[in-house]
Amino acid sequence: MKEALWLVLIAMMILIVGVVRFAFRGQRRLGTPTQRAAHSALRTANLAAPALRTGLNKDAAQRSISHLRDLLGTRGVVVADIEGVLATEGVDAAHCALLTPAIQAALSAGRPQVVTVKDLACADPNFCELQCGVVVPLITDGRIVGVLAALDTTAPAGLLRLCSEVAQFVATQLELADLDRSRRRAVQAELQFLRAQISPHFIYNALTAIASFVRSDPDRARDLLVEFADFIRFSFRSHGQFVTMAEEIRLVDTYLDLERARFGDRLAVTLRVAPEVLGVLLPPFVLQPLVENAVHHGIEPSEHRGHLEIVILDADTEALITVEDDGIGADPGRVRRSLRGTSTDEGIGLHNVDERLRAVFGEERGLTIETALGAGTKVTMRIPKFHSGVGTG
Repeated sequence: MKEALWLVLIAMMILIVGVVRFAFRGQRRLGTPTQRAAHSALRTANLAAPALRTGLNKDAAQRSISHLRDLLGTRGVVVADIEGVLATEGVDAAHCALLTPAIQAALSAGRPQVVTVKDLACADPNFCELQCGVVVPLITDGRIVGVLAALDTTAPAGLLRLCSEVAQFVATQLELADLDRSRRRAVQAELQFLRAQISPHFIYNALTAIASFVRSDPDRARDLLVEFADFIRFSFRSHGQFVTMAEEIRLVDTYLDLERARFGDRLAVTLRVAPEVLGVLLPPFVLQPLVENAVHHGIEPSEHRGHLEIVILDADTEALITVEDDGIGADPGRVRRSLRGTSTDEGIGLHNVDERLRAVFGEERGLTIETALGAGTKVTMRIPKFHSGVGTG
């Protein structure tokens, strides 16, 4: 029994020594003490950044404040906006009240405030760990939006400079959050603008086609009216930032049913879709405008029967989408102006789609358009299957 116990103890000692040696080697691999300190600071900043990128609010402050305290290395940290304290770490309510004048001064003057033991004269000064510190304003785009305060037993040299650097880091993350919100608002505004541009033209033609069947084929007119209602309902409902490929294809299919009712035999459509891409997420209304542009600007002005081909392929990490028509084509120079948004005669939908694709997926994800007068038009876009920041919300 004793021998078994000794064997267990020896095995545990060997395990502990191995873990310690592994940890020591891991630290050595990071390099010098300066490099290890830099690595630790960067890692802590990266942990705080995601919460701050949601803006200056109570949830973001509470999620990030422990990491900010680690960056500052002080006993207490306070984050406040212009309305009041959002989160604290290591600071009680009594000290928050004592800190209020310094917070108000930093907010009104836009300059850091040094807090002394006189300012923080609490009920038990002999044993208090929070006797001095600094309060630094958070400034984004020239506006004072809040403060970051660091409190400690003593104020080491350089605390003001360190807190100012951390406050600048916080302000940068908040500015990035503002940019993200501005981008989403711009994308939504562009989407609303696209609806306003396309819908009147489509509504008039769809209702005209439905009216033509009211007497000759009432059942057909009723079916088309139901599809028209579905299209309008989908178009004007509140979408998230992304929809699935399947939803976008359904919208296109409904649109084409209404257009085929209007064109009859003059419009032939081929639709080929790889099942693997049906769940791919993309911004709403990027496929339907391309199809409408092909019908309206390519096939409708032609004197001949037109053919529209829509192909969506599974291309490894991407969904490859092409919309091709054999209509009248277009002047390449005018198409380039349309994509830049400098042409007012047509192509508003193309410009909108191109801008939104680039905004969401990057500059290299814009539309590729091949066309010439009398040679039809082919529009290509590549949608990544997986992309950071893409979700259904």
